[in-house]
Amino acid sequence: MPVLCVSAAVAAQPGLKFDFGKGEAAPGYIHVKENDRYNDTLRYGFEFGSSVRYGYNGGNDPMRDGFVTSDQPFYFSVKLPEGNYDIKLLFGDKQKPTIATVKAECRRLMAEKIVAEKGKFVTQVITVHVKDSVIRPDGRVVRLKPREIQYLHWDDKLTLEFGNKAASLCAIEIIPNTKATTIFLAGNSTVVDQPEEPWAAWGQMAPAFFRPELAAIANYAESGETLKAFQREKRLEKIWSMAKPGDYLFIEFTHNDQKPGGNHLDPFTSYKDTLKSWIAQARGRGLKPVLVTSMHRRNFDSSGRVVNTLLEYPDAMRSAAKEEGVPLIDLNAMSKTLYEAWGPERSIKAFVHFPANTFPGQKQELKDNTHFSTYGAYELAKCVVLGIRKIPELAVLLKSGIPEFDPARPDAYEAFDLPASAFSGVVKPDGN
Repeated sequence: MPVLCVSAAVAAQPGLKFDFGKGEAAPGYIHVKENDRYNDTLRYGFEFGSSVRYGYNGGNDPMRDGFVTSDQPFYFSVKLPEGNYDIKLLFGDKQKPTIATVKAECRRLMAEKIVAEKGKFVTQVITVHVKDSVIRPDGRVVRLKPREIQYLHWDDKLTLEFGNKAASLCAIEIIPNTKATTIFLAGNSTVVDQPEEPWAAWGQMAPAFFRPELAAIANYAESGETLKAFQREKRLEKIWSMAKPGDYLFIEFTHNDQKPGGNHLDPFTSYKDTLKSWIAQARGRGLKPVLVTSMHRRNFDSSGRVVNTLLEYPDAMRSAAKEEGVPLIDLNAMSKTLYEAWGPERSIKAFVHFPANTFPGQKQELKDNTHFSTYGAYELAKCVVLGIRKIPELAVLLKSGIPEFDPARPDAYEAFDLPASAFSGVVKPDGN
């Protein structure tokens, strides 16, 4: 497909359509070939060594006559300007059942366990926030850390990950969405879209709980960040450049702000004052701020009770929320209940504790009592959703039918089933 055809389609904003599998492409769709690998000339294609195979359903419907699938997670990217996009995904295989999980950018969970019976087809819509590091219109840039330069959530394209037992993908349609409410997340490693297994954070699980087309989760958190650093590196300024009146700003910082050094803030003075400053700036731009107290670290006393290592910072945030009339999601309190329900032994499964050689290149045991496994991150995301339910105007953006969750009765680890992504690493995220 010529470059100008793809870029012109994006510029004209009618949406991009891709058809996969053997057989002819549906009218108006770009036929993606099995060996189409993403490059700057093609501007779409499979990436990261995706080993895919094409199937043929047959019949008289070009959109459903073929599909792409793989035994491993596979990745498809499209060059796009930043913004929110509704992605319509068509799944189905006439010969086998389809079971698919969809992630975006850096392992951002968008939809889990999409099921289509043998011979049936299902359309799944997700809404994805795409960004780059340029602050428009003046062209300044976010001061990224060296490792972030390679992160998929800072580049100039959309990357979709398809996995699970049989992700038979027939077609993709990409439609710009300028009306969705965007929920911006500002935080640290406990919030960020962690790029590699086995680490995860609640912010990258959150999109799966929100109604597509109506809401987009825009995760601007980064490992090791503090309130001061986040603002100094122009991450907050980037959010202002992307936001519109009626959007939300979730703020969760503490783990790194409490540490000595140039980014340190005292809880009831400079920390609280900075929170109030951000609240005022958000409101001045028509955004709705929400404060999220930070979850505890995994630290138990001899009786199995959580030890507070966050000092007075959660109380300072609670105080700021009350004084400013801002909604508060008390993740700190909920995490205490959650961790104590697990206890010292079962809680290990919620954090990055893995024997040596669990992941490729991992020669040493991983023991991290701050950062979460995908299971732990998912349970914390459920806590955040529980807090959102208490904010009526925000709760309407949640998907219907989400089961009630009680942190005192966490889901069993043995019942948790989220397919791993292809990316894994051994370097612990910044922050502790």
